[in-house]
Amino acid sequence: MSAEHERVPDIGPAYDIEVEAGRGGMATVYRARDRRHNRPVAVKVLDPEIAASMGTARFLAEITTAAGLSHPNIVPVHDSGEHGGVVYYVMPHIEGETLRDRLTRDRSVPLAESLRIVSRIAAALDFAHRRGVVHRDIKPENVMLCEGEPLILDFGIAKAITAAAGNSLTQTGISLGTPAYLSPEQASGDTQLDGRSDQYSLACTFYEMVAGAPPFTATTPQRLIAMRFTEQPPDLASVVSDVSEALSAAVARAMSLDPADRFATAGDFARTLTEAAGPSASGGTVDGGRQSIAVLPFANMSTDPENEFLADGIAEEIINALTKVSALDVISRGSAFAFKKRTEDVGEIGRKLGVRTVLEGSVRKAGNRLRVTAQLIDVATRYHLWSERYDRELADVFAIQDEMATNIVNALKLVLSPKEQEAIRKVPTQNVRAYEYYLRGRQLFHQRRPETLDAAEDMYRRAIVLDPNYALAYAGLADCSVFRAQDHRGGEAAVAQADAASRRALELDPNSAEAHASRGLTLAYQHRYAEAEQAFEDAIRLDPTLYEAPYFYGRTLQSQGKLEDAARMYEQAVTLRPDEYQTLSYLAMAYQALGDRERLDEVSRRMVEAAERALSLNPGDSRALYLGAINLERIGQAARAQEWAQRAVQLDPSHPVMLYNIACFHSVGGRVDLALDHLERAIELGFLHREWYLTDSDLANVRGTPRFQALIEKVPSQ
Repeated sequence: MSAEHERVPDIGPAYDIEVEAGRGGMATVYRARDRRHNRPVAVKVLDPEIAASMGTARFLAEITTAAGLSHPNIVPVHDSGEHGGVVYYVMPHIEGETLRDRLTRDRSVPLAESLRIVSRIAAALDFAHRRGVVHRDIKPENVMLCEGEPLILDFGIAKAITAAAGNSLTQTGISLGTPAYLSPEQASGDTQLDGRSDQYSLACTFYEMVAGAPPFTATTPQRLIAMRFTEQPPDLASVVSDVSEALSAAVARAMSLDPADRFATAGDFARTLTEAAGPSASGGTVDGGRQSIAVLPFANMSTDPENEFLADGIAEEIINALTKVSALDVISRGSAFAFKKRTEDVGEIGRKLGVRTVLEGSVRKAGNRLRVTAQLIDVATRYHLWSERYDRELADVFAIQDEMATNIVNALKLVLSPKEQEAIRKVPTQNVRAYEYYLRGRQLFHQRRPETLDAAEDMYRRAIVLDPNYALAYAGLADCSVFRAQDHRGGEAAVAQADAASRRALELDPNSAEAHASRGLTLAYQHRYAEAEQAFEDAIRLDPTLYEAPYFYGRTLQSQGKLEDAARMYEQAVTLRPDEYQTLSYLAMAYQALGDRERLDEVSRRMVEAAERALSLNPGDSRALYLGAINLERIGQAARAQEWAQRAVQLDPSHPVMLYNIACFHSVGGRVDLALDHLERAIELGFLHREWYLTDSDLANVRGTPRFQALIEKVPSQ
């Protein structure tokens, strides 16, 4: 290194410049340390000639726009400034290599990896383009590879320099952008560029990654620029043997001379590349046909941890909205929320859940302001199919959820029926504070513990005080009351409250499927079975996608011994939530009682597979263990069944529902005395559901014994 290169600039006391790390056409890069935060950073110092030709204040104002871009594939601008005539900007220090380094070493990048990298870059470009920021200098030198992930450098810097310097750059002979990747419109001096210019540069970059050489080569920059106006690059399929004609055509279209002939967005270009490459190159799809999605719990970015209910609630509302779309398979809340606060890669989560796409996001609440970010990610390519940030008033939360669900549907290229559109856009209340209480209630209700059910009831009541016409809050209150009554903690008061609340929910919204389902659950607990069945039928008619309706309808039918009808309802529920092991377990019970051995074996195996998936996400799921133990016993895997049962008992040794199901496990295995021991303990601890003792097919081996008859006498009739 020359003496000139050894001198490092002084940019003030905030940063210690350590060593030069590289040079480009517009700036020199230095490794430095941020004194205030004690962290390594990369400082880019603008070329003195460029700095002298522009207005520094204008440059720093323009670069603020770039600093506002927050995307996982964009290297952010931490800081910028001017000190003693030295103009600089600061970015994180990133360990890795540039795409240019990779190409210099390996010459080309395998097609599948190239598709993945370009998909990530395209997602970041789309994100920036929607915010009015064009990169203007996409090339291998401006893409860092960090643990295989591409990160775009210098976003918006070229625009900031152009805006600040105006025509003075061309007068001094300094060129912005790299000739091998410049779009024709940028090369001709057009300053009103849009995202299609970056798309052209991205296509040139992809071409080089796959072919090992850029599409145009010449001995001078002037000749290189002229070629793109007068010549066509070699067809990519003629240069690389495993590139299809369709993929080659997509690259050629993205490099069209006229921007109007290119794809509408960089994302459309990347998607077309992936589709044209086929499964062998793109990584394939997870489920092989229908679109499918998992909505992960949103991260709470608020300073108040109590606002986690809002992050959970918004994610759950998106799940509920998307389940209305008949052409889309949506992973249940239980399975998706098992990944709450876990650190797996989104692609790995998608593969575990068996979906093609994953939605992740965050929520930040500050006073009455709400910021929601969301990203829809393709599992196979890791490409961001859609991403957005919403900065709104809290009162706009319903509009945010509506827009988000609609944008997801559009990104997946699905078509909604008018009824589906109406279902997605339905607003449950005009009172946002009441909605917050409702979301708190839902979060507590899902935990299904005695103390959380009590707290959930309190939240629903608060919502009703603020909005006495909030039908869903009344339905939630009714559900809580039924479960409290089933646990024999609420007594007649809980039953009366469930009855009144479910009635009121229906009065307020006769077209609410949730209200009809809650009414059915209440009536079933009161043994008013004919009315309950009608309520469930109405719920299914109003919303065939509402899982709870056929699930609880099936349980109501099974408790009456209507096994064929119960099996039909369970099958319907399974089509709505294939990952719900509980429904499969009840379906297996129904087939066992019907004596359908073939279907019993098939469903029991499916149930065990679903339980295994649930346990891989949450090893402490005792219900998956004890229901899984019963089904393992059914299919002859006695040793595994015993292991699962023991783990369940260790996790919940005094839970009456667990003890009842362990009794069923022993009964299925023919261990009559052990089954009766557990039944006796379950009754002592409050499991008093007489109809299940009398109709559960799992207890067939013990029901005729004198000891069982004595035990059942202790269980009151309701």
